[in-house]
Amino acid sequence: MHTSPLRGRRWLRAASASAVLLACWPLAARAAAAPPAPVPTLEVSRYTGTWLQLAAIPQPFNLACARDTQADYTPTSDGLTVRNSCTTWLGARDEITGTARITDPATNAQLGVSFSGESDPATNYIVTALDPDYRWSVVVNPSRTAGFVLSRTPAPDAGQWSAIRAGIDAAGMDPCLFLTSPVTGGFDRIEPLCAR
Repeated sequence: MHTSPLRGRRWLRAASASAVLLACWPLAARAAAAPPAPVPTLEVSRYTGTWLQLAAIPQPFNLACARDTQADYTPTSDGLTVRNSCTTWLGARDEITGTARITDPATNAQLGVSFSGESDPATNYIVTALDPDYRWSVVVNPSRTAGFVLSRTPAPDAGQWSAIRAGIDAAGMDPCLFLTSPVTGGFDRIEPLCAR
C-alpha cells in the first residue's frame, strides 16, 4: 500500500510520540505512586558526620563531579547544615553548603534540603533504608527521580551491599538507574549498580 509523504510523516510523529510515552511510562508511574516510606526512626545525632556517595541516580547538579563525592552533616536547632563536596573532572575540589530542615518529626527521616537559602523547603530527602549501626543509608526523593547510596566507608562488605540493594528494592526503585560513584578505596569506574 502506498502512503503519501504527508501521511507518512504524521504516522512517524505519532509513532515517535507513542515511543516516548512508552519509554517514560515507568518513570511516570513511579512519580504518580505514593512517596517511599521513611525508616521508622532516624537519630539525627548519629546521622551527622561524613557520608561518602557510592552510587546515585545522575542529577544535573552533580555532573561536574568525577569522584570522591561526599556529604558532611552538622546538627542545627531544627535540622542539619549540609556541605556537599566532590573532585571535579578537572581535579579541583567543588563544594556547596545548604540546610536540611526536618519535615517529619515523627521519624526525623524526611527532610527539606535547600542550597538556595529557602527557609521552608518541601520534603525532598527521604531516608528509606538505614543500617542499624548507621554504616550506610539509601536516600530518595518523593517522586523517586533522585536517589543516593551513602556510606561511612568506601567499600561496604557483601552483606551490606545485599542489604543496600534490598533497601533500594523496598523503596520501589530500579537499582539499574543508580550509577556507581568513583571513590578512593572503593569503586574506580562508573557503571550501573545492578551490574555489580
